[in-house]
Amino acid sequence: MVKVDWMMIIKAFLVGGIICVIGQLLIDYTAMTPARILVLFVTLGVALTAVGLYDPLVKFAGGGATVPLLGFGYSLAKGTEEAVKQNGLLGALTGGVTAAAGGIAISIFLGFLCALVAKSHDKS
Repeated sequence: MVKVDWMMIIKAFLVGGIICVIGQLLIDYTAMTPARILVLFVTLGVALTAVGLYDPLVKFAGGGATVPLLGFGYSLAKGTEEAVKQNGLLGALTGGVTAAAGGIAISIFLGFLCALVAKSHDKS
């Protein structure tokens, strides 16, 4: 039988929820487009990882910190960091994409499936 860590589930839910609330507030109260918010969150994830602030959040919240867009930036930064240690300068170009390849692949595949199922139309 698998033991459930309820505290980790609660922490993940709260941290992931707070990240989502921040995104929703940016959509509702700023002129930023969702695409700009996406880029902001991924870039912020990379920046927070670079200065050492995102690792403690990942250790605290687990999936609540690694699943949202900030977590994608975190994956890119950690992958690049590890690849640079192993491969030098070439790792700076390949490490982030290698680390995030699973997420990128599933996003492309699911986007393709949605394009097959959804009926496109003009928003006007």
